[in-house]
Amino acid sequence: MKTEEKIQKFRQIVKNKFQIYNSLFMSLPYDEMSNIGMLLPFLYEESKIGYSQGKSPNTVLDDFFTSHTSLKTEEEKIDLLFRIIQYVERQVVLFDSIEDSAFSQLNSNKDAGTVRYLYDLAQNEGKLEELKQKLKDFAVKVVFTAHPTQFYTNEIQSILHDLNQAIKTDSVTQIDLLLQQLGLTSFVNKEKPTPFDEAQSIIYYLRYIYYDTLGELYKDIKSVVDTEELNANLFQLGFWPGGDRDGNPYVTAEMTWKVAAELRHALLKSYYEHLKKLRKRLTFPEVKSLLAKVSKRLYQNIFSECYDFTAEEFRNSVLEIRNVIQEKYNGLFVEKLDDLLGRIDLFGVYFAALDIRQNVRIHNKALQSIFKKEFNKDYHQLPEEEKLKLLLETSLSINPDDYEDELTKDTLRNISQIKEIQKRNGKQSIHRYIISESISIYDVLNVYALFKYCGYKDEEIEIDIVPLFETIEGFSESKATMERLYQLPIYRKHLERRGDKQYIMLGFSDGTKDAGYIKANWDIYTTKETLTKVSDDNTIKAIFFDGRGGPPARGGGKTHQFYAAQGKGIANHQIELTIQGQTITSVFGAKDQATFNFEQLLTAGLGNDVLPNEKINLSADERALLEELSELSFQKYKALKDHPLFVPYLEEVSTLKYYGRTNIGSRPTKRSDGKLIFEDLRAIPFVGSWSLLKQNVPGYYGVGTSLLKIKESGRLQELKTFYKESLFFRTLIQNSMMSMCKTYFPLTQYLKEDKVYGDFWQILYEEYLLTHEMLLDISGYETLMQEEPISKMSIEMREKIVLPLLSIQQYALQKIKEESPYQQAYEKIVTRALFGNINASRNSA
Repeated sequence: MKTEEKIQKFRQIVKNKFQIYNSLFMSLPYDEMSNIGMLLPFLYEESKIGYSQGKSPNTVLDDFFTSHTSLKTEEEKIDLLFRIIQYVERQVVLFDSIEDSAFSQLNSNKDAGTVRYLYDLAQNEGKLEELKQKLKDFAVKVVFTAHPTQFYTNEIQSILHDLNQAIKTDSVTQIDLLLQQLGLTSFVNKEKPTPFDEAQSIIYYLRYIYYDTLGELYKDIKSVVDTEELNANLFQLGFWPGGDRDGNPYVTAEMTWKVAAELRHALLKSYYEHLKKLRKRLTFPEVKSLLAKVSKRLYQNIFSECYDFTAEEFRNSVLEIRNVIQEKYNGLFVEKLDDLLGRIDLFGVYFAALDIRQNVRIHNKALQSIFKKEFNKDYHQLPEEEKLKLLLETSLSINPDDYEDELTKDTLRNISQIKEIQKRNGKQSIHRYIISESISIYDVLNVYALFKYCGYKDEEIEIDIVPLFETIEGFSESKATMERLYQLPIYRKHLERRGDKQYIMLGFSDGTKDAGYIKANWDIYTTKETLTKVSDDNTIKAIFFDGRGGPPARGGGKTHQFYAAQGKGIANHQIELTIQGQTITSVFGAKDQATFNFEQLLTAGLGNDVLPNEKINLSADERALLEELSELSFQKYKALKDHPLFVPYLEEVSTLKYYGRTNIGSRPTKRSDGKLIFEDLRAIPFVGSWSLLKQNVPGYYGVGTSLLKIKESGRLQELKTFYKESLFFRTLIQNSMMSMCKTYFPLTQYLKEDKVYGDFWQILYEEYLLTHEMLLDISGYETLMQEEPISKMSIEMREKIVLPLLSIQQYALQKIKEESPYQQAYEKIVTRALFGNINASRNSA
């Protein structure tokens, strides 16, 4: 579909539908929200005109109350603000549903980035055999995290899903009922979810979206490419709720055990339902008894404390049925059994592989306790040779209860139970241990030693130990770390047993928080190149796992373009990335979107090898330019980060401290309970708080300054050519444009006059203006995101919906600062307004 056709289609099936169904929404009989639909346009106009005139949110709201209401008391005004928030929250759900329902009409299965499109290109280029070969061992793995970015409750997500389906068929009666339900359903969790609640929320998607989506996509790819020799694990799912301990005291060994069992049971239920459907077609005498037998085995393992049903047994049972049908029943419906076999290959009996993640500091603390108790030595003071000997060559059988520290106890219990979980759910069910903030070889070896201290023999450590490099120091030390690890005989032997593969995780979120936008992206790119070479030189296959968030400032944005832009110097064996919260809902939350985005990831990786594009490889001059931009932008960002008002500004002016009150995630919003310091800031509330200020600093700060410095040296044309010819640089800049399109400084212009923060606000605003100017300059665009009209229209509509909400939130923040006697009510307003604002932003950027 051509761009103009898409724009017209978007207007028809998104913009116009929203206006129609929003009119229906406005007329619904909500006692608590009566007349809000009539008042809201006035608040929008007061906000839009007021900010253009330099008014503060206080003045905007006061003008609104005076001109459009007859309210006199502050209690009445607060009550109205709460009702407006409730109303806008529901408008956002309606818009999400309408936009999601339009997805399949705006995207074709023959568009660029689909397997069909890649197949046709490969056929035209005579590269079909290369494509088939690559499909034998390539894979895409999406890992679901519990990071708190999802502001919809489970009940609202369910309504959103049903509303999506009703809008697809324009069922006005059903839409009317669902909108009524939406109006009467709470958007707020009364209590924080537990890690198990978070796991169940995502397991819902596994059962009702990914079981069918990936099963059918796997089958379709076989059909399109006309081959049976796909990687049996072409698509993989990973899972962090219940396994991610980093900074979350509620994820315990008991929780990991419980979530692993729930994943297994959820999948067996999906298999059981699948077999029920098959039994309606496979009604043949000799097949019925075989189906009944395997169904009974599934039932036993679902509803009793029974864990003896393996993927191998299931596969063999289905193959037996298939053979009978082939031999005696003319192969009737055999393709349905092939579909089931494909799903057994993809999901085993575990559904999604549960990763364990913990911070290096916890391991260091545990090792210090163990060394003191077991060896009577100080872990931190030991000479390297003696330390390595104790870590790599010493076996113990520790009893976790012999230790006083609860975290040490739980770390040991968790490691001890992995063997049993693997026995129940299969070895792939829990096969990675990820170490946050990795810097040195000891961060990896400590984990290896902990397994040996928990009674594992070397050959029994059937776990991939994964360093997570996510800071400037981590990136810079990663080469030396991996080189040394590869040269240690015992660790090298471990890698041989793991198929000579080393998983390496790289963190975008904390990388951007630490180094700024350009430097983080460039450091990760060059770190991947360096680690690829180190691994290749040691005949190790490096598999990179990207810790990416939803917004560009946390590594999100144009994910397909990001992977398509990886140069030839970066290992391309598998694409692995995290998705979380809103990204699950907005990008992978419905079958159409999930199918499309899994395909996009797959073809990005396949295309790099099968149909190489020279433009993805950076020349020496381009690399030098990126290095220069990286350093210049970092210096600008570092100066901001080191500003004495940087953290106080976020604490006092933004919504940072209100994230923890939203009850959307089990994990605390910062790493310590003491005074807030930069290092303790979590990337999600950090980026989200800038987003809710409509300043989005992590997505552009330093970019404008770095580009201007190059321009001033007489090299503007070099930048323009680079933008035009390099997919990597263009993706970097376009993602920054996306962040800037969601930026609106007039909202906080009142801070310009603030005695404490006025100068700081001006620093941010000047860099925004400069970056805006420079991005247009090097791209040749007249407006940001000029070549992405659909995405831009979506952003503009969402920003229009939530402008009143942003005004209310800023108004409440000002009232809190003025120490209003209604402090508690205004704090609740700030917290509640987070929901609609974040949901409308879809990934807080």
